[in-house]
Amino acid sequence: MSFIEKITPLHLDILKEIGNIGAGNAATALSAILNRKIDMNVPNVRIVSFDEMMEIAGGADQVVASVFLRIEGDASGSMFFILSLPVAEYLIRRMTGDVTFLIDSAPYTELALSCLQELGNILSGSYLSSLSDFTRLNIYPSLSIDMVGATISYGLLELSQVSEAAIVIDTVLEKDQLFADSINGHFFLLPDPEFFDIIFSALGVSPND
Repeated sequence: MSFIEKITPLHLDILKEIGNIGAGNAATALSAILNRKIDMNVPNVRIVSFDEMMEIAGGADQVVASVFLRIEGDASGSMFFILSLPVAEYLIRRMTGDVTFLIDSAPYTELALSCLQELGNILSGSYLSSLSDFTRLNIYPSLSIDMVGATISYGLLELSQVSEAAIVIDTVLEKDQLFADSINGHFFLLPDPEFFDIIFSALGVSPND
């Protein structure tokens, strides 16, 4: 039985707490970039199958804005950060100051792609930094690939050979006066086989806790 099959509510609570600390760090960085106060939290962390992951992202045929990062260091895995196109368009407009930007108007400008990649790097990097601080392990993102306007399904085929499920880390940017609702995003953490054994061993938490 793999660790992910033995993961308990306590383990998920620990990941959620780490996520909230990372979200706080990310909110500080985003506030500086967007020049407005940003509040962010992680309301939920859960385990899902690959099929469920695709549904959360909007379905296999749904067009989304996503950033893929490979996790390297003492513990390895992969991470997708997923945003709906309206949310990605809104954030890119805020970051660039270009209120005419339309994310469905390909080809995308280098500036827009850079903004999305930077956004993914800030959010993912903040989570991984908090995870590294908690565990005192060397964990960092590498090979960031922006995939604006593409589905994530092709990226899952290879990853499914080494990961049996995904950890979903929901992220919410609190309601903005210029946006109708809270801004939601999702991290999909796809651990390599030994990822959680290494992480929770470093935290002194056994598989059976």
